[in-house]
Amino acid sequence: MKPAAFILPCLFAAVVVPPVAAEVSVEESPAGAVVKIDGKLFAEYHTRSGHQPAVWPLIGPAGNKVTRGYPMTELGPDEENDHPHHRSLWFAHGIVNGADFWVEPKKEGDALIEHKQFETRQGGDQSGTIVTHNDWVAGGKKLCEDRRTLVFSEPKPGVRLVDFTIELKADEEPVTFGDTKEGTFAVRVAGTMKVDAKQGGRLVNNNGQQDKEAWGRPAAWVDYAGPAEGEQSGLAIFSHPDSFRHPCLWHVRTYGLFAANPFGVHHFPKTDLKQGAVTIEPGESIKLRYLVVLHDGQADQAGVQRLYDELTSR
Repeated sequence: MKPAAFILPCLFAAVVVPPVAAEVSVEESPAGAVVKIDGKLFAEYHTRSGHQPAVWPLIGPAGNKVTRGYPMTELGPDEENDHPHHRSLWFAHGIVNGADFWVEPKKEGDALIEHKQFETRQGGDQSGTIVTHNDWVAGGKKLCEDRRTLVFSEPKPGVRLVDFTIELKADEEPVTFGDTKEGTFAVRVAGTMKVDAKQGGRLVNNNGQQDKEAWGRPAAWVDYAGPAEGEQSGLAIFSHPDSFRHPCLWHVRTYGLFAANPFGVHHFPKTDLKQGAVTIEPGESIKLRYLVVLHDGQADQAGVQRLYDELTSR
């Protein structure tokens, strides 16, 4: 018989304590809604930033901002004042019934993605949810509407997640999302993370194509990683298998932009994917779903392919 002094430590060593789920709060803010994990800022949903809604900032697991601050705030390290329509995390498109919702309009009313209401702003023990309704208006006329569902969580230590679903619905007339590279579900990373900053930033997709070689290529996911506020961090966009036109083509740039684009094709390298303009008939809709994954380290260090398999199968 083994002495009790030996048995008791072994019993304690055998007990595995599961990690405590992070509490996620969603509170009203002057901009729209602020999201916190265990009381610390994760993200803020802005009902209007320029001509559209946007999510800024996005705070990674290490507590650092991983998206560009401009033009919402002053330029940060290695940031440029280019492309003022690139607003952290956003959803827009360059040709919608001929109107350009991608760039900032030359005059008020040219193109506006107008927030109409919050359906949900709710926190929880494991996740927080924001649901909004928005009208796409050009020249004073509503072209279509969308319903956006954002679910914020921390599925495991060192990983944060925004599960983002957009349902696009036509209004009284058909609406066409045109064939252009300018779109669609997009992120602009922090200036120090971009490849062009030459500080170790790298973008890679699930097929192993890196940096400029990843532009316009079909992929299930793209990851952009590099230093941000002194920490090695990454941000990935996963195209969910349930998403319209999964996998899609990607508008990714070494200056810090990367975007999932299910509509553009003719600007990009030749592909066998069936992409191009899409017309939604009155009363009909399409649904897009993308996961924004914030992680520590580079893609290989974070095991992004494994994360993709885990998070898209839930």
